[in-house]
Amino acid sequence: MEHIVFLETDSVRATVRRPACEHTWTEYPATTPDQVEERLRNATIAITNKVVLRGDLLARLPKLKMIAGAATGTDNLDLEWCRAHGVVVSNIRGYAVHAVPEHVLMLILALRRQLLPYRADLAAGKWQQAAMFCFFDHPIRDLHGDTLVLIGKGSLGQGVARLAEAFGMKVVWAERKGVATPRPGYLSFEQALAEADVLSLHCPLTPETRGMIGAAELRAMKHDALLINTARGGIVDEAALAQALKEGWIGGAGFDVLSKEPPREGNPLLAPEVLALPNFILTPHVAWASDKAMQTLADQLIDNIEAFVGGEPKNRVA
Repeated sequence: MEHIVFLETDSVRATVRRPACEHTWTEYPATTPDQVEERLRNATIAITNKVVLRGDLLARLPKLKMIAGAATGTDNLDLEWCRAHGVVVSNIRGYAVHAVPEHVLMLILALRRQLLPYRADLAAGKWQQAAMFCFFDHPIRDLHGDTLVLIGKGSLGQGVARLAEAFGMKVVWAERKGVATPRPGYLSFEQALAEADVLSLHCPLTPETRGMIGAAELRAMKHDALLINTARGGIVDEAALAQALKEGWIGGAGFDVLSKEPPREGNPLLAPEVLALPNFILTPHVAWASDKAMQTLADQLIDNIEAFVGGEPKNRVA
């Protein structure tokens, strides 16, 4: 019999069916780091979204056979340890192929069409007092004809590409940072930065991508370019971005992620003067969280567990 423990049911708002295998099921709305070991002591399968499971902890859980990730990203899991010790790890794939790209386009459009400044002006009574039928205080730029650079060619990056092409944007794929010879169909990382009117990130957070976009990269971009991040916060140096926005190195940014979530204190992108900028939009990691996407995630989560119990694990990352 499998003993399944879901560490954070509040991280997914959907109907989670029970697996079609003999099992016990224990769930918790949320789990703090000091509660993890006790709650997983007898588990053979752990379900986690963002709870961190590192090797030193996993070594004290000899009954654990599988970690069912309730997300695509696995930066909270010690994959190397799991591979070395025979613990299967599966993740969720392709569940937000519409939700995240739509959120990306929303951020791009809101920034390009100056949604926040015009909305603020309207609330302040400026239109009501205008001499003409409209006013032009905030320049608006079309997406048509501009270059969208994408880092990450998975299902989400490709989904953004399809929507961008429908708006008439030129889509360019950037090679990984530090690669001397780009693959066919890719621009070098440096050339892609220089050409981007909009740069959108869709790569995982790994040791290679942590801090990938820093002060040097932001200064290498066009002064009116947009940076969009719906991937992971640690990919971008947040202090450098805050400075870039305040000093006008780039045209604006739309973010759905931060390096530490939930943010408590000290994040430079949460400084009042940054949040008040008309060219910066921050949303609370909800790009993925449409009702349909969350239900797809919940269904695939149980599919992964059933496949593991049936002896044919799928969506394996370890």
